[in-house]
Amino acid sequence: MSERNLTLLTDLYELTMMQGYFKEEEKNVNVIFDMFYRRNPDGNGFAICCGLEQVIELIENFHFAEEDIAYLASLKMFDQDFLDYLRDFRFTGDIYAIPEGNVMFPREPVVKVKAPIMQAQLIETALLNIINHQSLIATKASRVVHAAKGDGVMEFGLRRAQGPDAGIYGARAAVIAGCVGTSNVLAGQMFDIPVLGTHAHSWIMSFENEIDAFRAYARIYPDNCLLLIDTYDTLRSGLPNAIQVFKELRDAGITPKKYGIRMDSGDLAYLSKQVKRAFTEAGFMDPVISASNDLDENLIASLKAQGATINSWGVGTNLITSKDTPAFGGVYKLAAIEDKKTGEMIPKIKISENSEKVTNPGDKVIYRIYNKESGKIFADLIALADEKYDLNDDLLLFDPVEPWKKTLMKAGTYTMKELMIPVFKDGVCVYKDRPTVKQLQKICAEDVATLWEESRRLVNPHEVHVDLSRPLYDLKQELLDRYHKV
Repeated sequence: MSERNLTLLTDLYELTMMQGYFKEEEKNVNVIFDMFYRRNPDGNGFAICCGLEQVIELIENFHFAEEDIAYLASLKMFDQDFLDYLRDFRFTGDIYAIPEGNVMFPREPVVKVKAPIMQAQLIETALLNIINHQSLIATKASRVVHAAKGDGVMEFGLRRAQGPDAGIYGARAAVIAGCVGTSNVLAGQMFDIPVLGTHAHSWIMSFENEIDAFRAYARIYPDNCLLLIDTYDTLRSGLPNAIQVFKELRDAGITPKKYGIRMDSGDLAYLSKQVKRAFTEAGFMDPVISASNDLDENLIASLKAQGATINSWGVGTNLITSKDTPAFGGVYKLAAIEDKKTGEMIPKIKISENSEKVTNPGDKVIYRIYNKESGKIFADLIALADEKYDLNDDLLLFDPVEPWKKTLMKAGTYTMKELMIPVFKDGVCVYKDRPTVKQLQKICAEDVATLWEESRRLVNPHEVHVDLSRPLYDLKQELLDRYHKV
């Protein structure tokens, strides 16, 4: 992405509004926009933040090339003075964000943009496109990885992804969320992540018979030999032929570092038990028993419950497309606007007949509250940026929808940290020591481990509360009363 200019990766109305602010110069004031989402995908108890690295690349390369300006001129919608202004356009604002790999919850800011409104408006679409997609796939992958209960999960979805970028950055997100590798070679090169795979049915079919295909593959890859056994007959042909080839390797004094089989069809629970029994009887005690075939977290959990002996899972379509929830509902809303006379940031609120769509106003931060004894997440607290908290004080939390529901956290029983970090200041990236994908995978695993197991359930998970501070709650009620008078 860093080699591509994605400045025009935007909706047309961002540019028409931008020209409007340019023409109405007094309207081009500093603002605060929040990106957040309203519901966890897949019925999950949380989401995984992902895509920040590509947002940074986008902003650092943000400029209008001459061909961009020529194209905009051809639309006959933009005046020459505005087009001339775009030639020197750069992002000069501030961006704060939840770091990649971190757990996040609905309604809290994932990204906060503080910039002149022309700039903040223009980056909206691309920012949402990047964060929404990668966070969606990372969240789906975390569910699949959780269902696998420590077995390796391989991301195998490139051929079913919605285009090259979805395959590349979906693979990145899946590995961050815990997949052990990807079949996508370009993603492996770009992000230095493991690439995995064996062979297709066509390899078997191209030989005169199945065992010759297995023998040829074993000769070429003796150290990493996984054989696909369901081309003709899994138990009568594929399995005995695979075991025969592994016996021949053993007799030749060759001990593969990784050996076993893959199945892509049939009753995987039943077949895997038969495979394990046959390998054990032949003296092979630790084979890889890998399965694919339209797997997702629910099918994996079911196979586990049935006692399947599968220990490696290739998950493709349902992961890379997040098939049951194909979109992440991130939105980008104005939260505050500068008074040019005083320099004060005036909180703004969007009101809707749907209470879920009423926004939280003002310049905000997020605090994550942990139970000190267990280290597990108790709640997240959205507060105004100028609020101060002291761990030596008791902390009163209350439900912003049902405010009579309260919890008093006694001093010494909790810890807290601010979630969002500065990413850009005055248009310059200040987030310098950015983790690699492998490091982000470790960060993600550690952060997910701070969730209670009840919040990780695949079905009906416990909801982690996202509370508002008293000053923010009062500000929100004041604005609701002001703008919604009877």
